Amino acid sequence: MAKFEIYTDKKGEFRFRLKAGNGQPILASEGYTSKSSCLNGVESVRKNSQDSTKFDTLEAKNGKLHFNLKATNGQVIGSSQMYKSDRSLKNGILSVKKNAPKAELVE
Repeated sequence: MAKFEIYTDKKGEFRFRLKAGNGQPILASEGYTSKSSCLNGVESVRKNSQDSTKFDTLEAKNGKLHFNLKATNGQVIGSSQMYKSDRSLKNGILSVKKNAPKAELVE
């Protein structure tokens, strides 16, 4: 089963990552100063992941592809890993759409 993992990074900021049922990370957050803000970020991913217009696809300088998921206000709420092909990038977006709404929350 997919899950959102909440954790604290080395700076003491709260972050989450969405992992697919196979344990692969499919989306990671920016740092939040409070746990409640981080949890709001998770809820924003659950909601906004169902809107295809909220996904921005990007190409890095090395030619690899990645995507950002944005909230209604335009803020980035999650970023993907790097992908080698357009097909794998699209599969990553589909995985977020499929898994985010029902993913278990693990703290």
